[in-house]
Amino acid sequence: MDINFPHYLLSKQSVDDRALNRHVYDRLADLLIRPPVRVIEVGAGIGTMLVRLLRWGLLTQVDYIAVDEMPGNIDYALGWLPQWASENGLQASRVRQNQLQLSDETRTVNVTFERADVFNFMETGPAKADLLIAHAFLDLLPMPSSLAKLLSLLKPDALAWLTINFDGLTTLEPPIDPVLDNKIERLYHQSMDKRPTGGDSRSGRHLFEHIRQTGARVLAAGPSDWVVHAQDGRYPADEMYFLHFILHFFEESLSESSELDTRAFSAWLAERRAQIEHGELVYIAHQMDFLVQR
Repeated sequence: MDINFPHYLLSKQSVDDRALNRHVYDRLADLLIRPPVRVIEVGAGIGTMLVRLLRWGLLTQVDYIAVDEMPGNIDYALGWLPQWASENGLQASRVRQNQLQLSDETRTVNVTFERADVFNFMETGPAKADLLIAHAFLDLLPMPSSLAKLLSLLKPDALAWLTINFDGLTTLEPPIDPVLDNKIERLYHQSMDKRPTGGDSRSGRHLFEHIRQTGARVLAAGPSDWVVHAQDGRYPADEMYFLHFILHFFEESLSESSELDTRAFSAWLAERRAQIEHGELVYIAHQMDFLVQR
């Protein structure tokens, strides 16, 4: 399989669309101030969340600051977003090297890409935002110290939409060897907890207390589980690639584990990949969404 991270981010759009908690999103839509709005998204990837919020009608007049430290993501976004815009009735123009404007009769979105580690970006003193978005990102950071820093990007009483925070459950069906399946799941979660850059395999449930410690308020919270399965032997959209990339994460995280037999793990990966190709694999990951007010 071609290992391409922007392709993975594209492939999970439909998975995230289903997963995002609509109660939490509806509260965001009800409470977000009238435009113009300034949005900062940290860990913005290739801009799929921006596209989603345009598709869902949330954004009309907005300055959107997309922060990501991976040059490949930003390079991809600068090519992909204008193409998406032209296919969906919006005009796209390149304002600066790292800035696009997307517009139609009712919407004007100025998108600025900042290629930086988010904490280095914060040191530049950016203007405060009306909305902070952290999508599938907080469970990669050291907590709780990171959260207070991130919320400092907001104006007083502004909102933070914190989505797809992993919360300690991975399920792959059908079983291969229940003992081995459980061991691989346990070790995979442990690898999240041992990342040198920080991380938490139970980030979702722990965020309630982390948010309280910052002095912020939880306005809404709910599950945002990834559930991927085939219908009539076929996965929707590009979700077969998404599943193969999830197995890549397993392989990358556990290939050096001293607790796994190398041959058994290789055979397990091969059988899981075959299940994907036959439209048999079901994948579930439990996650949590939050809407927070600073």
